[in-house]
Amino acid sequence: TDAQFQKGLAHCLTGRQRKELAGRRMEAKIVWLFVFVALYWAYCIFWGVRSAMAAKTASDYFLAGRKLSIWVFVLAATATSFSGWTFMGHPGLIYRDGFQYAYASFYAITIPFTGVMFLKRQWMLGKRFGYVTPGEMLADYFQGDMIRILVVFVALLFSIPYLGVQLGASGALFNVLTDDMVTREWGMWILSLVVLIYVASGGLRAVAYVDTLQCILLAFGIIAIGCIAYSQLGGWNSFNDAMAALGKTDLGKWGATADGHNAYLAIPGVIQFTAGLGVETPVGGLWTGIMVLTYMFALMGIQSAPAFSMWSFSNTDPKPFAPQQVWASSFAIGLILFFFTAAQGMGAHFLGATPAVGDVAGISNVMPDLTANKQAGLIPHYINLLGETAPWFVGLLAVCALAAMQSTGAAYMSTAGGMLTRDLYKRYLNPTASHTTQKLFGRLGVAFIVLSALLVATYSQDALVLLGGLAVAFGFQMWPSLAAICWVPWITREGASWGLLAGLLAVIFTETLGRTIAGAVGIDLPWGRWPWTIHSAGWGIIFNLAVCISVSAMTQNDAQRAHRMKYHEFLREHASLSPQKKGLVPVAWIVTLAWLFFAIGPGAVIGNTIFGAPNEGPDGWTFGIPSIWAWQIIFWILGVAMMWFLAYKMEMSSAPSKTIESLTDDIGDNVGAPAQQT
Repeated sequence: TDAQFQKGLAHCLTGRQRKELAGRRMEAKIVWLFVFVALYWAYCIFWGVRSAMAAKTASDYFLAGRKLSIWVFVLAATATSFSGWTFMGHPGLIYRDGFQYAYASFYAITIPFTGVMFLKRQWMLGKRFGYVTPGEMLADYFQGDMIRILVVFVALLFSIPYLGVQLGASGALFNVLTDDMVTREWGMWILSLVVLIYVASGGLRAVAYVDTLQCILLAFGIIAIGCIAYSQLGGWNSFNDAMAALGKTDLGKWGATADGHNAYLAIPGVIQFTAGLGVETPVGGLWTGIMVLTYMFALMGIQSAPAFSMWSFSNTDPKPFAPQQVWASSFAIGLILFFFTAAQGMGAHFLGATPAVGDVAGISNVMPDLTANKQAGLIPHYINLLGETAPWFVGLLAVCALAAMQSTGAAYMSTAGGMLTRDLYKRYLNPTASHTTQKLFGRLGVAFIVLSALLVATYSQDALVLLGGLAVAFGFQMWPSLAAICWVPWITREGASWGLLAGLLAVIFTETLGRTIAGAVGIDLPWGRWPWTIHSAGWGIIFNLAVCISVSAMTQNDAQRAHRMKYHEFLREHASLSPQKKGLVPVAWIVTLAWLFFAIGPGAVIGNTIFGAPNEGPDGWTFGIPSIWAWQIIFWILGVAMMWFLAYKMEMSSAPSKTIESLTDDIGDNVGAPAQQT
């Protein structure tokens, strides 16, 4: 082959000649890298300019005129949901923690599950009353501004650290791929400049149209790198033989579980009551059934975050919701994660990334040692494997990674800028602000968020890590408030507001940041991060619901309840199930709760051995693959079926049967009046 010829030729060359040849190959790789980056930037700026010309009103700028087409939303929302973390971080943690962490791949289903619960009904309210931001919607519904301020707070604490993590990762990627020619900081600032230009100029329409390309690049890149991994592993059978050899040992970061199984191929139980309470190292791994479940809660926060409320408002109708949730996300992204990302992460052990594993189950040594918490470099090293044979492909895959990392960040920049403008500036400083003024302050808001993220990522990476861990857990704390306006009229303004505040505080004080804050004031908390292997999002929602329910019970008011019922009567009129389908409601509850319990909850422990113990090997594995992997694939398929049942059969994401008439003429500028008109 050409590669063998090149390798043989290298042995015949002098040291100086080999150095010159390597230099030419690196130059070719870098040239192709910048060619593809330039093409990608040109596409981004084109849509920024075109969208800026089309944005005549504030609604045009902040919500793309509420006219996103079906396929633009399907691709854009998918790109926003599955960011650079899916491309870069997720495979690295599968490598670090094994298949016990790979249960996190179920976020292909749990992220859009939030959308099934809330997006359609939020769209209906936005269409009816002309809302631009979720703060406007919740403040109008609850008749109070505390919830509005908290929503803006959640949006900022979500967007700034989340964006900082993505931008920092993009700089680190280019640092590796250019062999230190471009530093992390320079790469981060330069790559961010183009994002700022197209987002600030074009608003949400520019973000949506750029995201369509980013979604395609994200999916293509993950599949391509997965194929590289399978190729280096020698194929499916060789990969499973290597895992069989690994299953007979206790090698790896977490050793063996309490049941004696290799922790890479089994989860360590339902819960660990000692972990996080003076014992920071769980036995057999961190990812217990409860930890997986509550971590999935955190990732549900992506589509319950305030930004996705604005995504829902930006559509012409709800028709794109179901295909995005069921087919683009649950099916397509799930397929990619459970087959291609799993190979990237687990396969690295047998390609030299874990020398101890390589001694007993090694296939080759093409990867460097990544055991000392160096898993962040996993994907760049996979990409660099093509540097000698296909430098143009390295450039293409680098742009795929860049697009993945910028997809989510761009959406949160745009929507958070809109919330700063509408919920703070227009609400309190200039209620009569013109469309031109709102667009100006929207752009200034985007610039503020990008600059804040870059400064934190540049000068305080420790703070970025602390804040980044909070982002999605904060987003999930919006669930009770959204449940109130979409489903549960019993929840009061005081209950939702104080519950949200309690949830945010619980998240902070079960993360590393909480210990840092407590230590600064001389308090030594008796627990560590994620006590009892319960993620901070789980602790947050426990306190959130406890406060929300108890305060709501004590603050019931007939006049306020009558006001809230106007919204629910409208939703019931336009979104109720037909009498023939109402009998399926108990079935929907049973199917959903059963899937949550067995797929990503305590019942997942059954998957460790039901199709053969980890040490039995392919001959003892029912499907020829480790039992935990087979369990995940089966419940991915069942999860897609569940999402189809909820979105289509139960009509939770279908278009309403009745036409919804807007109560505002100039959508986005008469918020507040519709509630009295209803």
